[in-house]
Amino acid sequence: MPDARTQFVEAVLPVPIRRSFTYKVPEDLVAKIKIGARLRLPFGKRDLVGYAVGLMDELPPEADVDGSKLKYVIEVVDDEPLITPEILGLTKWTAEYYASFWGEMLKASLPAGINSEKVRPKLRKAVKRIQTPDEDRHHDAKPLTGQQQKILDLIDASGGEMLWTELQEHADVGASPINTLVKRGLLEIYVQDLYRDPMAHAHLPELTNFELTHEQQTALDAITEAITSGEYKALLLHGVTGSGKTEVYIRAMRSALEQGRSAMMLVPEIALTPVFSLRLRAVFGSEVAILHSNLSAGERYDEWRRIRRGDARVVIGTRSAVFAPLEDIGLIVVDEEHDPSYRQHESPFYNARDVSVMRAHSAGAVVVLGSATPAMESYYNAQNGKYAYLRLAARIEGRPMASAELIDMREVFKQKGKDVALSDELLEAIDETYLRGEQIIVLLNRRGFSQFVLCRTCGESMKCKNCDITLTFHRSAGRLVCHYCNYREPIPKECPHCRSEYLYFVGEGTENLEEQLRKKFPEMRIARIDRDTMAHKGELEQVLSDFAAHRIDMLVGTQMIAKGHDFPNVTLVGVISVDIGLGLPDLRSAERTFQLLTQVAGRSGRGDKPGRVMIQTYYPEHYALQHSVQQHYEGFYAEEIRYRERLAYPPFFVLASIMIKHRDHTMAMTNASILRKALDAANHERRVRVLGPAPATISRLKNEFRIQIILKAQSRRALRETLDMALADAESQGCEMRRVYVEIDPVNLM
Repeated sequence: MPDARTQFVEAVLPVPIRRSFTYKVPEDLVAKIKIGARLRLPFGKRDLVGYAVGLMDELPPEADVDGSKLKYVIEVVDDEPLITPEILGLTKWTAEYYASFWGEMLKASLPAGINSEKVRPKLRKAVKRIQTPDEDRHHDAKPLTGQQQKILDLIDASGGEMLWTELQEHADVGASPINTLVKRGLLEIYVQDLYRDPMAHAHLPELTNFELTHEQQTALDAITEAITSGEYKALLLHGVTGSGKTEVYIRAMRSALEQGRSAMMLVPEIALTPVFSLRLRAVFGSEVAILHSNLSAGERYDEWRRIRRGDARVVIGTRSAVFAPLEDIGLIVVDEEHDPSYRQHESPFYNARDVSVMRAHSAGAVVVLGSATPAMESYYNAQNGKYAYLRLAARIEGRPMASAELIDMREVFKQKGKDVALSDELLEAIDETYLRGEQIIVLLNRRGFSQFVLCRTCGESMKCKNCDITLTFHRSAGRLVCHYCNYREPIPKECPHCRSEYLYFVGEGTENLEEQLRKKFPEMRIARIDRDTMAHKGELEQVLSDFAAHRIDMLVGTQMIAKGHDFPNVTLVGVISVDIGLGLPDLRSAERTFQLLTQVAGRSGRGDKPGRVMIQTYYPEHYALQHSVQQHYEGFYAEEIRYRERLAYPPFFVLASIMIKHRDHTMAMTNASILRKALDAANHERRVRVLGPAPATISRLKNEFRIQIILKAQSRRALRETLDMALADAESQGCEMRRVYVEIDPVNLM
């Protein structure tokens, strides 16, 4: 807390700089300034909003700054600090762990609406009763008019207060009789803070109580016991698809609330938020708050404020919700903990799963990491005792897992004499499923109509002018589109390289697949789910609702449809071009392919009818596919862990990726060269393997050249000591550090 002696404030700014700044506090702001508050600060030739992280009555001896030259704080933006001490500490740890920037991390911890001058509480004029009619007659013998009595009766019937506009509408009156009642002391006008509820018109599911299976009860007991202890504990809940993990989560959250603590649930995709938020709202009512980027800025603002005030004790959201200002948190659930969406892929970098573990550790809370296909690192931690291990090996009600089979597309090619998207076996199965009145999901993890456009004469493909990547053909938009920078151009009539008219559209996307299926099954009701079709708010929820109500027979889409959804009437899942993922130059390509196939297979056969999964591939011998067909996680893990150990990959080694970006290739290479020399100098004991610099897999992106350096080490401390020393040295040698992006524990190396 500030006192009369406070003269200086330590602040961090949302800029890519790994240090704090000291400012003088004007006398008129001493009483207002508090740790965690936002401040308007001079920085260079501009003013920025920063964050107060320390208050001082004098400069510390080690401060390398002349107090007389310090600039003054311009304004204290918040009367009460937005950032709690817990979130202040959590963001500091996160920035340090991921070699990121504390100021940027603090900004990322607040919803976009908070940082916008345009977003404020939504206020409405309202009126409330302050005297009864009996009290009025005692003090004033003038009788009420009919209109006035009607107004008072309406307000009394509404609990003593109404919005001004609603009162006028229902009473069918103007402002005059209301103002008269205000003057007589019977009513009071006030401004009401109107809550923008993102679920105001949602249809909540009916609650059903059913007995837990023995496995579910055992898992719940372990989690509840951990919450009751009041101490930190991390548990991995490894449950096959359809085993009832969600019910365990909800009952564990209820236990946390019954013990007077709060609870949080993270989901990887916005697509899953409506599914779980409806369940949670049905159970916990208005105590549930939702945080994700598909909400309007006003809705995010209101939800965050409800959490900050303590009006909501349950939070559900995507990765940034890990920074929600919940007090006295008792339980954090990370569903689908393996999902790469928990990783922030732009600065400030962080992994919400791992930040959740740290937040639980600091708060003396329990964290439950749930998945049917745990991340290799998480399962390794469970095997080595770092996490407690809970297993749900069977589906609820004894339902069998869907039967799965591989369709060898090499044989299909021999039969057809050409590449086809849909095999006869899959088409026949779709037809049979539809005739039985059952539903189908078809997965193709690639958007657009065609993967790229190729010239048959010269062999060149149409590439993005900003990125080293081919353009994807989108027929509905009539454009070639870059999925990285969103560059668009018209469909060419001839090759821009050789002027040939012989252009070939290669590789189907979801748009093309949907068109093929509509032609083959014209009577079928088909919907497509991908980023192109679900661009507007509410569209995804509506399509999923229609599919659940069987107003849609088949869903075609990307990985958005692969996880978390529960559709009991789906009995067939088809997977097209599964080899896309296996072909990526990434250490986790096999793991991701296995996880995706296992997750999408879990959408089939969740009701009383048996399920079937058909996977088309040109590489049926691959161990990721073989084990996914058997849905045998332990078998896949055993093979993959040997591969990781042999190639010195996580969990045996820790990694860091350094990406140097610049619009000028020479400058990118110069910065990379300075950094490599600094790394070699810092790595004098050779405890860290340094690979590169070399062009990244995508060597140019958004009109910037990308040079990559990879660090490998068995010791995390050795890696960080070498990295931190090298970054400081490189900066002193003239490396442009704002062009250098460091990722600790990267989820991919592309």
